[in-house]
Amino acid sequence: MIHVTTTCPDLDTARAIAQAALAERLAACANITPGVLSLFHWQGEMSEEEEVQITFKTTEAARADLVTLIEVEHPYELPVITWETVASTQEAEDWLAWETRRG
Repeated sequence: MIHVTTTCPDLDTARAIAQAALAERLAACANITPGVLSLFHWQGEMSEEEEVQITFKTTEAARADLVTLIEVEHPYELPVITWETVASTQEAEDWLAWETRRG
């Protein structure tokens, strides 16, 4: 299982990206967490913003397409998109494979 994570400026944006990813079967699930406080350097200044985090559950086979979809749909000039492989139960892996199938 791969977790792909990014942050968005608001809940509506996060929901729209999540729905697009699910509609394309690029993820089996999207967990949206509002109220993330982000402190970061951007264009020579330190900034602080409240954001919404999304974590997608996906497969390695769908990861690249999911990252592309996020980049296209995201309003930020530079959306930070990360991913990591996580261990899971066989049942969860089976569910993930079933829900991300295409065609």
